[in-house]
Amino acid sequence: MLRHLRLLADLFTQMFRSRCELLLENLALRQQLSVLKRKYPQPRLAASDRLFWLMMRRLWSGWSRALIVVQPETVVRWHRAGFKLYWTWLSRHRARVGRKCVGEELRERIFSMVAENSTWGAPRIHGELKMLGFDVSERTVLRWMRKAPRNPEPAKRWAAFLSNHREAIAAMDFFTVATLSFGILYCFFVIAHDRRRILHCNVTRHPTSTWVIQQLREAFPYESAPGYLIFDRGPQFSNEVTDTVKSFGIEPKRTSFRSPWQNGVAERWVGSCRRDLLDHVIVLNERHLKRIMAEYVRFYHEDRTHLGLEKETPAGREPAARIKADNKVVSMPRLGGLHHRYHLAA
Repeated sequence: MLRHLRLLADLFTQMFRSRCELLLENLALRQQLSVLKRKYPQPRLAASDRLFWLMMRRLWSGWSRALIVVQPETVVRWHRAGFKLYWTWLSRHRARVGRKCVGEELRERIFSMVAENSTWGAPRIHGELKMLGFDVSERTVLRWMRKAPRNPEPAKRWAAFLSNHREAIAAMDFFTVATLSFGILYCFFVIAHDRRRILHCNVTRHPTSTWVIQQLREAFPYESAPGYLIFDRGPQFSNEVTDTVKSFGIEPKRTSFRSPWQNGVAERWVGSCRRDLLDHVIVLNERHLKRIMAEYVRFYHEDRTHLGLEKETPAGREPAARIKADNKVVSMPRLGGLHHRYHLAA
């Protein structure tokens, strides 16, 4: 009886579906039947089969309902592998060129000169090495100067500054997201240091200085600007952006070259965003990324607990009273079921 009712319900549902969707579902099921009929001990998927399902993922929103042979997560993994192969193919003709390797003695000499002469740059150190008979270019000296062991005291002073002024500090940064068609989208965000709140988040294909300035106006309306704003030395953060930041009454703080640790709060949020969301989805386009990022920011503020906030949320989620034996825990899905929030039923 239940089987007949289920068949009737399926028939009733099919009557209201579009012809295009039915044709796509029929095509998907026929493709899987052709895979199952192959003469192997078990069905095997060829490269053409994987390409077929990647295209179905782009063209049809209900592709996962008709997928039987493999899991939807497998299709996501195929897209990641295809993205890697695509960019490997584009850069396949890179030849290894340059000078010979720098010896250990020369490296140690560069490191010692950097430690003993903190005000010297690459030209001075290169001149001294040339006088000692070392055949090395100034560019190579500069590259190894960046790898020299550093004094830990400046890092401690920077950490103390961030800790003592966290209520007045915000940070901004970009990170990239790969799309289904192997394109690149740029996600811009501004984060406050005190409660790790995301003040602003937006997506673009072309991150220019003019676009960044407009995002800053939206992030700090009505004299809500912090005292300091930390950002790196990317080309998007030009002198025009710095002048705009100063006009808001904010003191800009640029990080050093190749020092992402100086903007650690922003870097950790990028890592959380990738682990919690972007590593589990295939981004279709700019509109799709904006939607899921808005949902993630809402989840990040209201639901996700943080170690840096003593297991609280940026929005101040109130903990429940002591649980009783007869209390029932209710699970509410977030981000399409990737995460959940739990409440005690009334």
